[in-house]
Amino acid sequence: MGTARTAIANYLFARHAGGQFLIRIEDTDVARSDPALVEPILSALEWLGLKWDEEIVYQSRRLNLYKSATQQILDSGHGYRCFCTAEQLEQDREHARKEKLPLQYNRRCLGLTADDIKQKLDRGEKCVIRLKIPDGETTFTDMVSGLLRRGNEEIEDFIIARSDGTATYNLAVAVDDHEMGITHVIRGNDHITNTFKQIHIYNALGYPAPTFGHIPLLLRPDKKKVSKRLGDKDVGEYRLEGILPEAMFNFLCLLGWSPKTDREIYSTDELVEIFDADYFNTSNAIFNEEKLIAFNREHLIRKSDHELATMVAPLLVEAELTTKYWLETRWDYLRAVIRVLIDRVKRLSDFVSMGEYFFIFDYSYDPEADQRTFTPDSAALLGELADRFEKLDEFTLENTETTLSQMADDSGIKRAKLIHPTRLAVSGVAAGPGLYDILVLLTKPVVIERMRKAVTYIENKNK
Repeated sequence: MGTARTAIANYLFARHAGGQFLIRIEDTDVARSDPALVEPILSALEWLGLKWDEEIVYQSRRLNLYKSATQQILDSGHGYRCFCTAEQLEQDREHARKEKLPLQYNRRCLGLTADDIKQKLDRGEKCVIRLKIPDGETTFTDMVSGLLRRGNEEIEDFIIARSDGTATYNLAVAVDDHEMGITHVIRGNDHITNTFKQIHIYNALGYPAPTFGHIPLLLRPDKKKVSKRLGDKDVGEYRLEGILPEAMFNFLCLLGWSPKTDREIYSTDELVEIFDADYFNTSNAIFNEEKLIAFNREHLIRKSDHELATMVAPLLVEAELTTKYWLETRWDYLRAVIRVLIDRVKRLSDFVSMGEYFFIFDYSYDPEADQRTFTPDSAALLGELADRFEKLDEFTLENTETTLSQMADDSGIKRAKLIHPTRLAVSGVAAGPGLYDILVLLTKPVVIERMRKAVTYIENKNK
């Protein structure tokens, strides 16, 4: 979810400024990279409408480029070989903890001579490449937080190439930013530490640094960072639950960014038009699922019956409630179902869960409603109401309501005594759209058949 929100911010900035939106897969760390994870990310971005302008760059396919940059840094004296073992580094950290010193690399290998290095390499000792951080201070102007500064004594001589020669994240992204012509990078504010490091890589290679914007993090209600590891859903899961892409785009955009108006619901084109990087907030944003669903509802009701029917039809087929052919030959019926349900749905999938009875007859009755509503006397009432419905020449909203009301008056009962069992009989559930809308949409033959089936069911269960 955080990745999607960051991508949206970059996309809006690029589109508003007339620039290009580019995608890079940062997969140089073999131990942590899994090609199977890439496709869901790209699929989610495409679903959100984030179309990239150039071919995707995979860092794992550019390793020679990073090796050349590493050698350039070594040759220029901005980097050096480090032969310290993991055990030595841990001992150094433990010593620093006891002495209450900064937990940074102590530059043990910085003073190695050329002969020292050659001897170690000849012995087959493994080494990493570290960047030598100069004295002084590092500053940059952030698009969100303004001028940021850090004393260089707080930045250790970090590793830019592993012992197997592969580049670390910080080196690879700095090289790629230059090679790809990146002018602006918008990312989470947990990357600020990386930015201070990357500035030194740009300097060591003679590259101009991009402009950075570090946006607030996306947090859970418990103030922890939104994470799949904590069980939080990703974009794909919300997609399956029936969240619209434009609703997700709209919602994520407004987490950490605000157009300074009371309005919240925008189309993607409107957001591109009004986007301004000055509107980023500095405080972290809380991901509220209830608000996302509310946004989704607003976007749903703005769509036409036809648009919604086009999206709902595949869901109905997938749920095996009907077939593609059946829907294609009854498109007006599907649109009518959409109109009846629209006031109650919050997700696209709600059209399926709330509207099953419009497409299937073989449903079970809600157990609680069954026990409460299908009493012995309701069978006789349903039977008589079915007889009266059958005599109607026109099965309209007005006629069905009049017929039911007249029977209630004739029987000396409240209308609810007829409405509740009739609703349960024709839909299997106790709540839903207006009863008369349901009756007319199902048509007289279907309604009467379902009512008579309910009568038989009630009689059998009360024997």
